[in-house]
Amino acid sequence: MNKIRLTLIALLALSLSIIGLYGLKIQREPLKAVSPPRESSTLPVSRLQPEVLRKFLDNKDIGSAVKHVERGWKQQYEEYIKGKLPSNRVIETKEISQILNQIYQRTKKKSALIYAIPTPNHLELILVTPDKAPIHKRIKAAKREDLIKLVSKFRKDIVNPSSKRDEYLSSGKQLYKLIIAPLEPALKEQGINNLIFCLGGGLRTVPLAAMHDGKSFLVEKYSLGIIPAFNLLDFKPANLIQAQVLAMGASQFKNKEPLPAVPLELSSIVGSQWRGKSFLNQEFTLENFKKQRAIFPFGIIHLATHAEFSPGSVKQSYIQFWDTQIPLDELQSLELNKPPVQLLVLSACRTALGNPQAELGFAGLAVQSGAKAAVASLWSVNDGGTLALMSQFYQQLKANPIKSEALRQTQIAMLKQQVTLKNNPAIRGSNSLPTNVVATLDSRELSHPYYWSGFTLIGNPW
Repeated sequence: MNKIRLTLIALLALSLSIIGLYGLKIQREPLKAVSPPRESSTLPVSRLQPEVLRKFLDNKDIGSAVKHVERGWKQQYEEYIKGKLPSNRVIETKEISQILNQIYQRTKKKSALIYAIPTPNHLELILVTPDKAPIHKRIKAAKREDLIKLVSKFRKDIVNPSSKRDEYLSSGKQLYKLIIAPLEPALKEQGINNLIFCLGGGLRTVPLAAMHDGKSFLVEKYSLGIIPAFNLLDFKPANLIQAQVLAMGASQFKNKEPLPAVPLELSSIVGSQWRGKSFLNQEFTLENFKKQRAIFPFGIIHLATHAEFSPGSVKQSYIQFWDTQIPLDELQSLELNKPPVQLLVLSACRTALGNPQAELGFAGLAVQSGAKAAVASLWSVNDGGTLALMSQFYQQLKANPIKSEALRQTQIAMLKQQVTLKNNPAIRGSNSLPTNVVATLDSRELSHPYYWSGFTLIGNPW
C-alpha cells in the first residue's frame, strides 16, 4: 500500500511539474494567436487575445502588437478557407515602413497602413507610415458592441438610395471621428495620400469611402484599399499600361435576377477603351475562361455577373459563371496567379452585412483568387449605376494606372455629379440604353453614395 501511495505521489508531482513547464512556455511565447478548435463550425469575430495585445501596446511595443495581429488574422483566414496560406513570415513594422517608402519612390503615392482592431472595451488603432516610427491610439469611446452597431446603421443608411444626406452623414461622421480623426494629424504631417486598411471583425464591410469629416468624404482626401493582412499582400507595383482585358459576363440567369446592362458594360470596356476580348452569356463558361487565359495572359479580368460573399463556410460564397458556380474555396483553380492577374473586377457582387465569414471572404478575395488586387462591391448596386461606375473606372484607369487612384477619381466624379450615362462617350457610341433599367438615372442620383461607395479595392493598391 505504501509503495502504491508513493507511486501516486510521484506521478502527481511529475504532472504538476509538466503543467508548470507548459505554463512557463506559454508566458515566454505570448505572440501566438489562440488556436481554434479543430472541428469548429463557427468563426469567432477575432482570433486575437485582447489582453496580450493590450499588454504590448501598454508597454509601447507596437512591433510585437502588429505581429500578434498579423498572426491572429492570418490564422483566422486559414481556418475560414480550411487551408494554409503560402506566406509564413510576419514582416516587422520597420520593414513595412521601408516597403512603403520604396513604393513611394516608385509610384509617388505615399501610403499608410492602418490597423483598426475592435476589442470589447475600446478600439485599438495602429498607424505605420514610410520611414517613421509607428503610432498607436486607443479609442476608449469605441467599445466593440457600440462600434458594430454604428457600422450597421451607417451601411443600412447608405444602401438605401433614397436615404437623405443627413441620415448617412450622421453615422459617417461618427465613424470618421473614431477611426480617422485620431490619426489625421500624423497623416497630414507626413503627406499621406493613400490609406491601406487592415480591419478587424465587424469593420471589414464598412464603406470607407463614404466616411465624412463634416466637410468632405474620406475618398476626397485619400485613395483607399483594404487587405486581410500585410504579410499576405503582393506589394510589388503593377504595370497596367500595356495590359489587355478579358471581359466576361451574363445578362440572363436561370435562377437569378437578370443584369440587362451587362452587354453594354462589356462593350463599353473592351474595344472602346481597352484592348482585349469580351464574351457574353453562353460564351461565359469556365472552359472558355481557361481557354482564353491559356491563349493570352490578360492582365485584367472583368466578370460582370452575380457573386456572393455569404454566411457559413467558404463554399457558400461563389462567383456565378454561365454554366456553373465557382465556390470561393475553388477560386485558386482559375489559376489567376499563373501568370499573375494584376486586377480582378467583380461588378455585381454583394456581401452579407455583419457576418464574420462573409467579411473574411470579401477581405481575402485577392489572396484567395491569386490576383494581385480586386475591385468588388459590398452590396449589389443598381444595374445602371454599375454601368456608369464601371465605364468611368476604366476611363480613369487608362489615365491613372495606379488602381486605387483610378477608383478614387471615379468615385469623386460620381459624388460631384460629373458622371451620367447619357454623356458618357464609352456608352454613347454603343447600343441604346436598356429602357426602364438605366435611362432614368441622372448625375444627381448617381452622386448618392449607394452607387459608388460600396466598390472597394482589395489587395495591392498600386
